[in-house]
Amino acid sequence: MSPFFVMSLLFGLTFGQTASLCAPSEYTIHVEKRECAYCLAINTTICAGFCMTRDSNGKKLLLKSALSQNVCTYKEMLYQTVLIPGCPHHTMPYYSYPVALSCKCGKCNTDYSDCVRERGRTNYCTKPQKLCSM
Repeated sequence: MSPFFVMSLLFGLTFGQTASLCAPSEYTIHVEKRECAYCLAINTTICAGFCMTRDSNGKKLLLKSALSQNVCTYKEMLYQTVLIPGCPHHTMPYYSYPVALSCKCGKCNTDYSDCVRERGRTNYCTKPQKLCSM
């Protein structure tokens, strides 16, 4: 192996975080409640992209600090609340959702993120749709 290749490999492993492509990305959430007449399509931003991950088949031989399973997650975010139209008076017509301001590669925090994607969940409306742009 050439010295240039070895140095490039070491540089990439050391500073791989900077090569990650994790950033806020536009996303549309579809929200509906059974009691309400409309489905709301909300345009927001989420964290999405590639994060450098290091994993080895020889996990027992390495220190835990040498292994990392990073995901693209929120660095800064805020919550916004919208009113779902067409809800009866006895129903709570509000929905709060996160808006990504900046993102980072790091451990998935289950306090504010779904770290496992559920199968069978869909992101579409079954009722007449209203658009909400923030």
